[in-house]
Amino acid sequence: MNPGAMTNRVYNFGAGPAMLPEAVMRRAQEEFLDYCGIGASVIEISHRSRDFMDIVEACDALLGALAGIPDNYRILYVHGGAQMQFSAVPMNLIARRPQRKAAYVVSGNFAKLAAKEAARYGEIDTSCSSAESNFDRIPEFDAQAVDPDSSYVHITSNNTIYGTRWNAIPDTGEIPLVADMTSELLSRKLDINRFGLIFASLQKNLGPSGLAVVIVREDLLDHAMPETPGLLNYRSCAEKHSLANTINTFAIYMMKLVLEWLRDQGGVEAIERRNAEKAAILYETVDGSDFYLGTAHAPHRSHMNVTFNLAEDDLLDAFLREAESAGLYALKGHRNVGGARASIYNAMPAEGCRALADFMRHFERQRA
Repeated sequence: MNPGAMTNRVYNFGAGPAMLPEAVMRRAQEEFLDYCGIGASVIEISHRSRDFMDIVEACDALLGALAGIPDNYRILYVHGGAQMQFSAVPMNLIARRPQRKAAYVVSGNFAKLAAKEAARYGEIDTSCSSAESNFDRIPEFDAQAVDPDSSYVHITSNNTIYGTRWNAIPDTGEIPLVADMTSELLSRKLDINRFGLIFASLQKNLGPSGLAVVIVREDLLDHAMPETPGLLNYRSCAEKHSLANTINTFAIYMMKLVLEWLRDQGGVEAIERRNAEKAAILYETVDGSDFYLGTAHAPHRSHMNVTFNLAEDDLLDAFLREAESAGLYALKGHRNVGGARASIYNAMPAEGCRALADFMRHFERQRA
């Protein structure tokens, strides 16, 4: 994508809501007033209509094929984004064992928030944490240290704020592994059988904000606490194909377009190679200079969120300002880390990473 090819288009490095593929945006624009020749917009048709059910079923089939989801898992589309699942997961799973215990690996801000919310519903062990090093790495996980009475183990597979990820998914044995994969689902190949449940908001790699997808093993559908609200009950959601009430129909439509785009790019295996190449462009620029300082421990670096500081912190404002003027948008780091952050999700083309790397070298020459 050439940002000059469209009026005011930039390389958007925002952490989320994030950029979508240009081809997806164009197709949505073309179909917006008249979806598939029915004379109405996709946002105007009933969520129970055959036209919309075709969209949902297409999403099921595309996601199942791209992610390699086995037949004994169900796909749910749920309100509230990932943070709603911070409540829904314990409501549905923590009563799986009478002790109502769960283990949370605290590797970043959203993992910490998830553990805090889960503590409303049971006993939460957060002893595995990298908080002492300001979450610059994934903490060492010892499956043998997990209480065998735990109903599940929760991880956040990629940490958008701190630029870290689980490069090796932990083996939790007979205890179901739950993963918040909001910022990397479909960015790399995974064995879904390793997980009891995966959830992800759409606004990083899957579509617009406000909706989340849950991939859950069928044997985990029947452990909800009695007081679980109907719209948060996974069994109810599964039985009604996520249509117990009016779902965010436009978000699911956009998700379908994104999944079709990913399929046409060669699928997850192809996008994983591309993501590794994109990340390498930026990490090589950071590592090849004393002017930029990576903030994440190298073995745990994310391929979705590249975080770095400037050795001379007083130059950060100028760096961000000049980068935006050069068409490199939303590079400011999160307040918990500072510095800069380049979020390079699936839709970010390699050209965007090369443009940022060129700018970084140019800025260094001008200021060093």
